[in-house]
Amino acid sequence: MNNNTNQNEQITATMFSDYPDVVSVEQVTEMLHIGQVLAYKLLKDGAIKARKVGRRYIIAKRSVIEFLSEVC
Repeated sequence: MNNNTNQNEQITATMFSDYPDVVSVEQVTEMLHIGQVLAYKLLKDGAIKARKVGRRYIIAKRSVIEFLSEVC
């Protein structure tokens, strides 16, 4: 991982500092300014790593940050 990637991840982590370490699908939609359908698609496709527990997804905030660092 290069220095620029680390710097981007630190900036992104600062942007999301108001969110808890584990976020909901609704919070992911707020964080990424996307709709609920796209959020569920990203989770289902594995673009954002998450665990499904029952009917709910458990999403580490770190997974959202990693997703952004890969696409930006």
